[in-house]
Amino acid sequence: MKKVGIVGGTGPESTVDYYQSIISKFQEKIGSKEELPELFINSINMYKMFNLLMNGQTQELINYLTDAIQKLESVGADFVVFTGNTPHIVFEQVQEKVQVPMISIVEETYLKAQELSLEKIGLIGTKFTMENDFFKQPFVSHNIEMVVPNQSEQEYIHRKIVEELENGIVNNDTKKGFLNIIEQMTDRDGIQAIILGCTELPMLIKNEDLNIHSLNTAEIHINKIMDTIFMDTTR
Repeated sequence: MKKVGIVGGTGPESTVDYYQSIISKFQEKIGSKEELPELFINSINMYKMFNLLMNGQTQELINYLTDAIQKLESVGADFVVFTGNTPHIVFEQVQEKVQVPMISIVEETYLKAQELSLEKIGLIGTKFTMENDFFKQPFVSHNIEMVVPNQSEQEYIHRKIVEELENGIVNNDTKKGFLNIIEQMTDRDGIQAIILGCTELPMLIKNEDLNIHSLNTAEIHINKIMDTIFMDTTR
């Protein structure tokens, strides 16, 4: 079985979710509570990443994430993942600088949308995820339209993610605010699904809260991680 290297801390809450979910799914597949996957976690500073992005220090961010992955590679990780959507802004640049394969949360989410035959999708996440094109590119290039909230909605979502969700705070008023924004996007923009483009968002928004498809990027990513862990290494 392959060993996964996890670049965590982006943010801490989703890192815990990835770890627990991988263990749970691994034991379910093996059929034993006495088996555990071998994995490595390198938890980095989410706030340093945000500050580098805010200051336009793209190369410094690439170097910071590359160093984090190379440390995982040096201890024996067979493949590596980020536990957040935001660091995927520089996913391709980082992948070019490391030897170990990486699994993109963006690519896996696109494949899920394609599987569901979706044509118009909403995206919510940090301001960096909503403002930049890195998440939109694979969708738009395959004729799937992507819509983001308006500016004031984006500011509200980002603030609540950073101040609350990244710190493990689940606020019911915030949940109502997010669901209202998704409802507005459904009515205003005609979206068929919403991408939870921050891996902490499932703490707040559940499938049963919505009348449209919900693409939980963390869940999609973790399922691909599990497939890769059990991939035949002799091939």
